This record gives sequence, structure tokens and C-alpha cells, in this order.
Amino acid sequence: MKKLFLTLTAAVAVTFAANAQTEKGKTILGGNVSYDYTNVKDVDGSVQGFSILPNVGVFVSDNVAVGLGIGYAWNQEDDGTEKAKLGQFVAAPYARLYKGDGDFKFFGQVSVPMAWGNSKVDDTKISKSEHYGVELAPGFAYFPTDKIGIEFSVRGLYYQNASTTPEGGSKTSTNSFGLNANSLAPKIGVQFYF
Repeated sequence: MKKLFLTLTAAVAVTFAANAQTEKGKTILGGNVSYDYTNVKDVDGSVQGFSILPNVGVFVSDNVAVGLGIGYAWNQEDDGTEKAKLGQFVAAPYARLYKGDGDFKFFGQVSVPMAWGNSKVDDTKISKSEHYGVELAPGFAYFPTDKIGIEFSVRGLYYQNASTTPEGGSKTSTNSFGLNANSLAPKIGVQFYF
């Protein structure tokens, strides 16, 4: 009887720990860091980019988190004669809903990515840019411990409006809309739950 009681107590503790990550009042920390470099053989020039977007969120109720990511993105195209650079301040508020019990939970995240920046050629400002969008991304999280979640997600459904205003010129805008659910190229990440 004592072994049965201890086994049931352990099972309840493991179940509670697995569900504790997404309780009201908990905090979620994570983010994205990326670096890309492209160089074509026998051609002068290269393209490189860097971005960092840490994020923090709070569970406002069980399985519902709201948060904000704030960061910076930088790109440079060097054709051998001049360097074109784009630096942008990035903000991405989001809301996330988790479904499921135990160590695996599915989630849906809606985010509103925004970016503002300047383009320069050889350190001379040539234009300013603005990006506004909305994304709906599905995924699932695996919780190997009560403080760590390993996530797999795809970009999902998205819309983006990008505008560029050249120095002394008029604004041009581009709208993008799409569905990107490529399961062969998921985003993989780690989030921390406190």
C-alpha cells in the first residue's frame, strides 16, 4: 500500500510539474538570433545579415501568454564597388495559446512584427524604411523539464506591408501575403519558463 501511495504521489507531482509551465503568472523567456553570409565563387561581392530579437512574455491566464520581442536587424550587400547597408529597430508583440496536457502542448501564436530603419550606401543615408505585418504561426512544445520548452513551429499565415522613402523622394509600398507551412524547414527553439 505504501508503494502504491508513493507511486501515485510521484505521478501527480510529475503531472503538476508538466502543466506548471503555462500557468497564470509564469514568465516565458526566449528569442531569435541569426547570421547569414552568401558569397558566390569568382564574383566580387557578398551578402550578409545579422538579427537579434530577445522576447519575454507573461501568462495572463492558464495557457495564454502575451509578450514582446525587441531587437535589431542588419543587412549588407557588397558588390565590390559599394556597400549597401540596412539597419532596423525591430519590435514584435505577440499572444500565444497553448492546448494539451503533459509534456507535449500544441500552440498558436499571433504576432505583429514591425521594423523601422535606414538604408545607407557607403555611409550616406539614401532612404528610410518601415515594415508592419501580422503572422499566425502554429507549433508544438516539448517540456523535458519544468523550466525548459523545446519548440517546433512553422511561419504559417502572414501579411506584411513594407515601405521605403528615398531621401527627397516619394514613398513606395509593397504588400506581401502568404502561407508558409513547410514542415521540412521548421523553426526550432528553446524557451525558458519561470
